[in-house]
Amino acid sequence: MFDRLVGFIREQYATKEFIPLHAPVFRGRERELVLDTIDSTFVSSVGAYVDRFERDVAGFTGSPRAVAVMNGTAALHIALVLAGVERGDLVVTQSLTFVATCNAIAYCGAEPLFVDVDRRTLGLSPAALDAWLEEHALVDDAGVCRTRVDHRRIRACLPMHTFGHPADLDALIAVCERWKLVLIEDAAESLGSYYKGRHTGTFGEIGVLSFNGNKIMTTGGGGMVLADEVVGKRAKHLTTTAKIPHPYEFFHDEVGYNYRLPNLNAALGCAQLEQLPAFLASKRALAERYIAFFASTDLQPIVEPEHCRSNYWLNGVICESPAQREALLKATNEAGVMTRPIWALMTRLPLYANALRGPLDNAEWLEARVVNLPSSVTPEPA
Repeated sequence: MFDRLVGFIREQYATKEFIPLHAPVFRGRERELVLDTIDSTFVSSVGAYVDRFERDVAGFTGSPRAVAVMNGTAALHIALVLAGVERGDLVVTQSLTFVATCNAIAYCGAEPLFVDVDRRTLGLSPAALDAWLEEHALVDDAGVCRTRVDHRRIRACLPMHTFGHPADLDALIAVCERWKLVLIEDAAESLGSYYKGRHTGTFGEIGVLSFNGNKIMTTGGGGMVLADEVVGKRAKHLTTTAKIPHPYEFFHDEVGYNYRLPNLNAALGCAQLEQLPAFLASKRALAERYIAFFASTDLQPIVEPEHCRSNYWLNGVICESPAQREALLKATNEAGVMTRPIWALMTRLPLYANALRGPLDNAEWLEARVVNLPSSVTPEPA
């Protein structure tokens, strides 16, 4: 069966060469816009393409404001700062995530609090979150969520839309409202994904996107903070070294961050965004072909949750056992077709091994069985 899978994947990409997991595609005006930026000499964090990229992403997602930064991790860090996360706080998140989610929490001097994921969405489980809080937390007289034992503040909830599949947002919002938690969406992987017709990253107080080289569209490196006008204005200020606008004076009114996206990268992003609808259509068609292929196998494809439209950033399958997972990874990679396991759980990493956690049964089950498959935009017909 693995030989058939390798052959199927090679058919999708029409090559006998090495097939990466997810590679960028440059078919549009990338060269034109980047060269225009070079000719303008405005290649750093000030330039017309930065402003245009922010407007275009805000328009595409439906967010009132979008603020471009140098990468998705910087966007996560700023989102947590904007949410008021401080040293000693706890931030609820999922152990089944990329390490950047937790590193951004650590940048604030806060600590992650891990609860389980939902097998259906791969995202943070509202039921697991509510159950942990019922047993271990309270809302004090000041309306602050705290742990029962040592009264540490639980400030925010940071779910991730894993592989582009939206988490159960309605239920998460309800739990966060009940427990007075700020909801921040790690939508780094879900540009072009929708929950009940609304773009991911626009439900929480703040959302975060990534434009890393392996994402559905790229700026080389880059990220975006999605927020309302008030929070967005503050995000722009903090990420521009907290400098007070002035024709020539340099005055900074608080600790800021040099996180702005360079104009050179924004130009690439503008050209990529022009092609995003075509990228999304290609990836959905590929996902449908994968789903059809796996219908006659014992591997279970990961599909978009009900009432959602996923961007299918990474296609994945759930193996019947850890042994089958290992066999699949070995056979495909030896054949020059890159496949990858899901990330090691954050609770297995030495830096987060002692973090507070609830039961992680679903996360552990998925970690032992999920394999991601090549998911780049497929070649255009000759």
